[in-house]
Amino acid sequence: MTPPPGWYADPTAPHQERWWDGTTWTGHRRTPETPAAPVSPEQGFGPPVSAVTPVSEGFGAPVTPVSGGFGPPAGSGRSPSGGGGRSRAVALVVVAAVLVAAVVTGAVLLRGNDGSGTEPGATPPAGTPSAPATTPDASTSAPSAGPSTEPSVVVDELNGITLPLPEGWVLPEHVAEPDVVMTTDGTYDCPGGGLCRHGRVISRTVTDTSETSPRALAEADIADAADDAYDRDLVGRSPFGGIESHKKVAAGQVAVAGRAGYYVRWQVTTAEGPGGYVQSLVFPSTVGTEAPVLVRYVFDAGEDGPPLADMDRITKGIRPVGDADTGGGVGSGLGPTP
Repeated sequence: MTPPPGWYADPTAPHQERWWDGTTWTGHRRTPETPAAPVSPEQGFGPPVSAVTPVSEGFGAPVTPVSGGFGPPAGSGRSPSGGGGRSRAVALVVVAAVLVAAVVTGAVLLRGNDGSGTEPGATPPAGTPSAPATTPDASTSAPSAGPSTEPSVVVDELNGITLPLPEGWVLPEHVAEPDVVMTTDGTYDCPGGGLCRHGRVISRTVTDTSETSPRALAEADIADAADDAYDRDLVGRSPFGGIESHKKVAAGQVAVAGRAGYYVRWQVTTAEGPGGYVQSLVFPSTVGTEAPVLVRYVFDAGEDGPPLADMDRITKGIRPVGDADTGGGVGSGLGPTP
């Protein structure tokens, strides 16, 4: 029978207590809260044992007493002082007190020990780190982030405008054509080869002319817009077999970001596929030298193409950067002009 884990008088330093882990002495020591009465080594300091075997530290684990029970080592008949019965009585009283303390400590440990090796309520042995304070789990205590959402507008910092992003439209990815600010979601195989998108919107500054009239610039750009969209691409391919014909379906003055602009819209018939619609919109910039801004729209025709109403929605929703309420003005309507 081995004494239970607990604090006992240190066999190597009787003025201290040492932690017995139930198997061996540990290196943890402390000063006793109430000093025990001095007892001779023969009367058994430390956990009640009947014999102690020297090891590297000078003491080993308590062993089961031969005579049964706890108490002084067998064969010790008197204290070193050589006293008679009175000394023996005092020694027995002290040993009995140590035995009672050991039994009580063992009972408490058996009932309330949490498995950590330290008796409940006792100060942990020196050098043994205390259990870290419990902190809330960040994954449960932190407020959960709301669902991510796509941006509702596209910002064109160069021209100082924002454009609304209609449903079904996304920011451009892997698009070779320059100045594209939004596309319809997804791609498809072009009739003449390559990958196509059902819709694109391009925004750029007009810099290669001294012309400043929005109407003149829009009317001059519409043919180039049609060729770039449905005749030949940047590498010379004809994704739709080329343009067979076109017709103007709408044109007119329109207010864009509080400025008077002008637009022209064509319907294009291609050799392959359903064809499509292109629109050139020009208006003065609201920043810098107010250079003309050109916005091109390319919409495939047919049931897979975006609704033409998106052209009007995007145009009406263009705003100066930082001014979401600007709108209206000259020619705010988008009806076709004869």
